[in-house]
Amino acid sequence: MPIFDFLSGQFIDVIHWTDDTRDTMVWRFEREGHEIKYGAKLTVREGQAAVFVHEGQLADVFTPGLYFLETNNMPVLTSLQHWDHGFRSPFKSEIYFVNTTRFSDLKWGTKNPIIARDPEFGPVRLRAFGTYTVRVADPARFLQEIVGTDGEFTMDEISFQIRNIIVQEFSRALASSGIPVLDMAANTRDLGKLVAREIQPTLVEYGLEIPELYIENISLPPAVEQALDKRTSMGLVGDLSRYAEFSAAEAMTRAADNPAGGGMAAGLGAGMGMAMGSRMAQPGPWGGAAPGAGQGAQPAAAPPPPPPVEHVWHIAENGQTRGPFSRADLGRMAVAGERARNSYVWTQGQDGWKHAEDVPELAQLFTVMPPPPPGS
Repeated sequence: MPIFDFLSGQFIDVIHWTDDTRDTMVWRFEREGHEIKYGAKLTVREGQAAVFVHEGQLADVFTPGLYFLETNNMPVLTSLQHWDHGFRSPFKSEIYFVNTTRFSDLKWGTKNPIIARDPEFGPVRLRAFGTYTVRVADPARFLQEIVGTDGEFTMDEISFQIRNIIVQEFSRALASSGIPVLDMAANTRDLGKLVAREIQPTLVEYGLEIPELYIENISLPPAVEQALDKRTSMGLVGDLSRYAEFSAAEAMTRAADNPAGGGMAAGLGAGMGMAMGSRMAQPGPWGGAAPGAGQGAQPAAAPPPPPPVEHVWHIAENGQTRGPFSRADLGRMAVAGERARNSYVWTQGQDGWKHAEDVPELAQLFTVMPPPPPGS
C-alpha cells in the first residue's frame, strides 16, 4: 500500500499512496502517531485526490500533482491554523486518498419482477440485469456523505446502495416508457441512457457519477416465454394441414430407415401412406383446398343432390286423354276402384302407353287391392 520515507524518526517527509486492490475507494494515510512536517512533500497521482481533514473539519483537496505542504498551497488549512508567514510548526491532520478512477463491470439486477402494461400482451412481469461503472466525481462530498471516518472504504460498501437506486429508477422508467415487450431489445441502449440520467441527481448528492450503464437483458417469466415460442413456431409453420402431412412423410422416411423397427415400423409406414394417399386424392396438390384457394382453406362441402322430379301421368280412357294426375292422385283412384291394373298411362319420357301394372313406379299402388278372383 503506502511507502513511507522518514527524514528522521519524528517527522514524515513524503506522503503518497499506491493501490493494488482494485476495489479500494478511499484510504486514510496512517501517521503512526507522527506529526506531519511543515513543508513535507505530497504526491498525488493520476486517478487520485488527497483530502485533508484537520481537527474533524475538511480543509483542503489536492488534485494530481506534486505539492510541498506550505502556507501558500494550503489556504484553508493555513486559515484554520492561523499560521503567520514563516511559521514552521508541525501539524496534525488526517489525509484521505480518494480513488477517482472508474470502477467497472459492476453488476445490477432486479430481485423481483417489474409489472408493466404492454400494448399487445397486457400486464406483464419483467426482469432485467446489466452492468455499470461508477467513479468519485466530488471527493470532498463523497468523504462527507459516505465515507466518514472509515480508514479504508471499498466499493462493496456502496455498491448495494447504488444497485438499489438503479433498480428503483429502472423500474419507474420501464413501467412508464410504453415500449412494447417485443421492441425492448432494440431500445436497451436508450433505456440505459434514460436510467443513468434519472439517477444522476441522487448520485450527485453522494459525490458520485455513473459514466456508463448497460442493460444486458430484459426477460419475461419462463411460462410466458414458452407460450411466445409456441406462437412464433405456429407462425413459422403456416398451414397446419401441410405441416402435418410433411411430418407424416418424415416419420415414414425415418421408419423406412430403421430396420430395427420391424413390423411395427412397416405397419406405421403403411398406415401413414394410406392416409397420405386418401388425402392427396382430394382436390388440390396436397389435398384439402383446391388450387387458387386461400392458404389453409378447408375443402368445400359437396352440394346436396337436386330433389327428384315428380312425374305426372295421363290416362287413356274411351279414346280420350285425361290428366295430368300425380302419383298420389292415381293412388287414390286405385283405392276407390276407379283405376285398374290394365289402365293405360303415359308420362313424359315414356315410350308409348303402358298398363299401369307394367310401370314400376305405379305397380305398387295396386298391391293394396286383392287381385281379381280366379275365373273372373
